[in-house]
Amino acid sequence: LTAMGEPSMDPTLSSPDSTAQQDSLFSMMDVFLISLITGLFTYWFFFRKKKEEVPDLPKMQSVAAPVRDSSFIEKMKKTGRNIVVFYGSQTGTAEEFANRLSKDAHRYGLRGMAADPEEYDLSDLSRLSEIDKSLAVFCMATYGEGDPTDNAQDFYDWLQEADADLSGLRFAVFGLGNKTYEHFNAMGKYVDKRLEELGAQRIFELGLGDDDGNLEEDFITWREQFWPAVCEHFGVEATGEESSIRQYELVVHTDVNMNKVYTGEMGRLKSYENQKPPFDAKNPFLAQVTENRKLNKGGERHLMHLELDISNSKIRYESGDHVAVYPANDSSLVNQIGEILGTDLDTVMSLNNLDEESNKKHPFPCPTSYRTALTYYLDITNPPRTNVLYELAQYATDAGEQERLRKMASSAAEGKALYLSWVVEARRNILAILQDMPSLRPPIDHLCELLPRLQARYYSIASSSKVHPNSVHICAVTVEYETKTGRLNKGVATNWLKNKVPDQNGSSSLVPMYVRKSQFRLPFKPSTPVIMIGPGTGIAPFIGFIQERAWLKQQGKEVGETVLYYGCRHEHEDYLYQEELARFQKDGVLTQLNVAFSRDQAEKVYVQHLLKKNKENVWKLIDEGMAHIYVCGDARNMARDVQNTFYEIVSEFGNMSQPQAVDYVKKLMTKGRYSLDVWS
Repeated sequence: LTAMGEPSMDPTLSSPDSTAQQDSLFSMMDVFLISLITGLFTYWFFFRKKKEEVPDLPKMQSVAAPVRDSSFIEKMKKTGRNIVVFYGSQTGTAEEFANRLSKDAHRYGLRGMAADPEEYDLSDLSRLSEIDKSLAVFCMATYGEGDPTDNAQDFYDWLQEADADLSGLRFAVFGLGNKTYEHFNAMGKYVDKRLEELGAQRIFELGLGDDDGNLEEDFITWREQFWPAVCEHFGVEATGEESSIRQYELVVHTDVNMNKVYTGEMGRLKSYENQKPPFDAKNPFLAQVTENRKLNKGGERHLMHLELDISNSKIRYESGDHVAVYPANDSSLVNQIGEILGTDLDTVMSLNNLDEESNKKHPFPCPTSYRTALTYYLDITNPPRTNVLYELAQYATDAGEQERLRKMASSAAEGKALYLSWVVEARRNILAILQDMPSLRPPIDHLCELLPRLQARYYSIASSSKVHPNSVHICAVTVEYETKTGRLNKGVATNWLKNKVPDQNGSSSLVPMYVRKSQFRLPFKPSTPVIMIGPGTGIAPFIGFIQERAWLKQQGKEVGETVLYYGCRHEHEDYLYQEELARFQKDGVLTQLNVAFSRDQAEKVYVQHLLKKNKENVWKLIDEGMAHIYVCGDARNMARDVQNTFYEIVSEFGNMSQPQAVDYVKKLMTKGRYSLDVWS
């Protein structure tokens, strides 16, 4: 190569010599090209190998993927179960019904298990047919405005997106709802319809329980027809009478390290001493009460405003969200139960699940004392359900009392009527039943096993995080009433909150709480007008809304009309936040303040009457201003009456028929322009 290169440097070469040099040059280029192609091929070969290996990796992983821990099918096979009862539960009732159905199964030679859908992969439903005589039952509560409960949200999302073939699945659904709400039993209806659409076989009709009526009776009526349908489908028969089978065994701890004993925590042991975010239902934040003042100037009721300090909690909230608080039962009720049953309430014990495969090891955090269980973990103030009466009946030594308890727990019409009058309508809680049946003295551990869990109470937040980022405000009325038996029943949470003293060390000023997000939201554009209707404590979220609109105005934003319809009994007695509302109106934030004093004149005046009075302005705001409407408070009467008033206004000014007006308002709801935050 070097020789070839030398002559090329001589400019005096003749023409033949030039030709020889050209031949030589081609040879050199050939070698260069061959080398280049070889190099490129070598590089491509190795690069190609690497590229081929990349897509193989996930394939290898998916083939070798381990069996999911969350497979309820594997668990059922392992434990010999053939009935699974899923529950969507917000307050514990659906879970309780699911447990009762799973316990029923043994009477028919079947084995059941209650399951939280949040803990399992529900796409496994397509495999349930692998188990002989298998059945999936769904006890589904509806929460809020037709929403799934928190623990059923993932299941609901899966159902909406699923294209699974469930043709081998046999199912039944019992829904828990309340007829005073717009979307009665929406979740139960949806699950029942969607499972059928996916090819599943319904073996018994959808049950619709109504908590505004008698939910317990609705469930019993459905259940007593459900099991015969199961028997007929599978060709099985009842093996005997309903029997009392303990689910948990008692272990008394005589020598225990008190640092390992639960004292009221909801999840992690010592979580109240060593607080760690994030805070939620299983890990509530202990908030200090910084203010607790009476709002009403007179009358028999006690309406109060509380402020909870959430500094350093990292808790964030928006106007319209709910605050959940975990209350404690009245110590005098707890002590009376202990005295009647002759128990040392400070005994430390555990109730351990006899089913070792169950995810639920204890009915409540254990080990703990009976006093802690009855104070923080168990519901001792609501009338007990019929299954509790049935289980307790065996401990009544008087034949008449035992028969009475069994009759009330039966499905006979006479028994249902007796349960309704003697327990439900008389509002007899467990203490009252023990007092009125002197021979009924059950072991306290069995009673603790049977009583439902004490639930968190939800309140609409009465503040804006823009103005109060470090505190959550509550507006509530204490519940207190005399029963038909002459007893004074008190609301657990409101009376507990009433006694919370600000600026005091110790538990007397601490409230376990967390925030639950809601869909009750101010419009995205501050310039959008809002019409708020909230009588009584229904004013709570609107205090937050008005605070936020005032803050937006201070920031220089254009804020639309802010209209409030509020109602109370007497102007000089229970007009809540009167001074604050007057100030907001004076500052021009609250553009209209309409107050109905229902009992200050001969004829009662309510918020819907004021809406009718201002109907032209109301329609203008809705039609031209594209206003958002918000209703908060009583679902049974107020919310329904207000909605009917809107139907009338829309019909009159929109020149629509009644059905068209109804459809118009429903569309406002669908678009998020008519929102409800109601309770019954």
